[in-house]
Amino acid sequence: MSEPASKSSGVVTRFAPSPTGYLHIGGARTALFNWLYARHCGGRFLLRVEDTDRERSTEAAVQVILDGLKWLGLDSDDPPVFQFSRAERHRMVLDQLLESGGAYRCWMTPEETTAAREKAYAAGHALRSPWRDRTGGDVTQPHAIRFRGPKDGETVIEDLVQGRVSFKNRDLDDLILLRSDGAPTYNLAVVVDDHDMGVTHVIRGDDHLNNAARQTLIYQAAGFDVPRFAHIPLIHGPDGAKLSKRHGAQAVGDFRDMGYLPEALRNYLARLGWSHGDDEIFSDEQAIAWFDIEGVNKGAARLDWDKLNHLNAHYIRQADDARLAGLVAEVFVSRGAPLTPEQTQQLARVIGLLKDRGKTILELADQAAFLFRQRPVPLEDKARALLTPETTERLTRLHAQLSAANDWSAEGLETLLKGFAEAEGVGFGKIGPPVRGVLTGGSPSPDLSKTMAALGRDETLGRLSDALSLPN
Repeated sequence: MSEPASKSSGVVTRFAPSPTGYLHIGGARTALFNWLYARHCGGRFLLRVEDTDRERSTEAAVQVILDGLKWLGLDSDDPPVFQFSRAERHRMVLDQLLESGGAYRCWMTPEETTAAREKAYAAGHALRSPWRDRTGGDVTQPHAIRFRGPKDGETVIEDLVQGRVSFKNRDLDDLILLRSDGAPTYNLAVVVDDHDMGVTHVIRGDDHLNNAARQTLIYQAAGFDVPRFAHIPLIHGPDGAKLSKRHGAQAVGDFRDMGYLPEALRNYLARLGWSHGDDEIFSDEQAIAWFDIEGVNKGAARLDWDKLNHLNAHYIRQADDARLAGLVAEVFVSRGAPLTPEQTQQLARVIGLLKDRGKTILELADQAAFLFRQRPVPLEDKARALLTPETTERLTRLHAQLSAANDWSAEGLETLLKGFAEAEGVGFGKIGPPVRGVLTGGSPSPDLSKTMAALGRDETLGRLSDALSLPN
């Protein structure tokens, strides 16, 4: 059991996911806000895996969360804490609450509980067990342990996002702290773990706001300092409804598989519900310097695919070419068409010519596919239809000029192509489409000069020759 962190250590935040499924995009934003605030304050960001649901918590699900956080670049300052392993500590605090009168034993059956709840509601307050004021129960028989909450007054949360929120104590039930099977419940475990981890700021979704009142009372009953709370609004879909499967991707892994870069997703999620003036694009360093909880909006944020795509395109253009080439090569592997070492090297050499054409890594892979078409490149019907006798004669003259070209850069080729069109006395629209069709077979590709530069002299001339040898 770890001792509580020293108060002199400053701000301590935590992300506490339950490993019962994937890392949701909303959870990722919560983790990011905790990470940013800790870094902004020079404090510490911690990770706790709330794995008390033993039937649904699996090692695979834990790994999905860890992998998602690693991909996002949200590094914890300490190894993760696993809540289930701390059950003994939770029960130790529970014993202290029993001794101090902050908790009591309850032998109500499910039927008695239902009846007591209905009676309490009819009286205008939340559930209070009859065992609250009884003694003499048989501790050898299965029973729960409940929190002895105050009956009157208010519990006030000075929330850093929601502002001052008051809860009437009569509306807060005597919640169960230990189930009859001996398992500590969520609200007890969270309070004990946050205390022992030295958490100073609990930043989480506003669906936990009601829990803040109950947990505050437990903190106070246990003699623990109450952390500052910040409950951030949830993420909604573009239509304003709660994010669901019909809106598309929800898991962090989905966004990775769809070709988004982690730095783009960090930037987007930081801006989703928080703002710094009109700044839309900013570095991690700027986000850390600027971020403060008070800047978080109270209203729900909406997922905007256009903005995310715009940001991702920006970060693709800024990314290192070797890294991009590696990511694109992974896409080809996932599509069952792995590149050879030579093709991967070629991709790394020319990716800089292509990366302004893709909003995602998947689109970038589409844009690069023309590089690896096998000769002779099969022509789509539209491309073949452009090869009229007149066009074939023109491409023969272009082939000759390209064969004599000394400058095979994209800029040099653009100059050559424009000069050729002027010499031919035609608009570039008479030259570009048939040449592109011949070189790519109809696959997506960048500007023609960049396409030729990416293919290289030999491949470009070879594909042109193949097309010129086709029967009319």
